[in-house]
Amino acid sequence: MIKIVLEVEGMHCGMCETHVNDVVRRVEGVKKVKSSHAKGRTEVVAEDSVNTELIKEAIAKQGYGVGRIETQPYEKHGLFSHKR
Repeated sequence: MIKIVLEVEGMHCGMCETHVNDVVRRVEGVKKVKSSHAKGRTEVVAEDSVNTELIKEAIAKQGYGVGRIETQPYEKHGLFSHKR
């Protein structure tokens, strides 16, 4: 799994976040999406094989700009994720 952080320009409210989240969720391989208009970014958790260009295109088709894209390994943090 990987975590992708995209700078998204043009999100002004919670409804904008919802629009971005909805289109990104439809991209094959995407597992989780969280957007913040205040921070101007969208965080995506996806399978390693996901095509980041498809995510970028999906957002751009909705009228939002996509700037920098960062990809990093995803580390699950939770109650049962720590090692003993």
